[in-house]
Amino acid sequence: MAGIIVAVFWAILVSFLAVVLVRLAQTLRATTRLVAEVTEQAVPLLADASATVRSAQTQLDKVDAIASDVQEVTSNASALSTTVASTFGGPLVKVAAFGYGVRQALGRRTAPAPEPEPARGRSSVRRTVIVGRTVPSARGRKRDRRNPRGQKD
Repeated sequence: MAGIIVAVFWAILVSFLAVVLVRLAQTLRATTRLVAEVTEQAVPLLADASATVRSAQTQLDKVDAIASDVQEVTSNASALSTTVASTFGGPLVKVAAFGYGVRQALGRRTAPAPEPEPARGRSSVRRTVIVGRTVPSARGRKRDRRNPRGQKD
């Protein structure tokens, strides 16, 4: 009787192990198919990704070359503007000052001598002039002045 009980338990144990081994074999087959499919899809994707990275690197190299050219152009433009400012800046200021002086001299020569106005406040009338043009605030003060009879100009 003990032998039969042991034989039945061994049969149940072997059956249980057989079922487990069959399911493990099915799982391994499914895993093998899945790995094969992933490999078939991943290899072209990796090739495309590699080509994209190479293309991006090429474009970055081109952008780097363009950026270095732009930097060179800006440094050349800066040097050119410095050269032009130093070459023409001083003489142009002198020519403008000379022209202003000539206009003032011709203006005094052709205009009648103005009558001296009485000084108001603590100083005489001032005019602000920048490169031959009267500043608007100086013009406004001139309009508010009154002539010797007390009337506005």
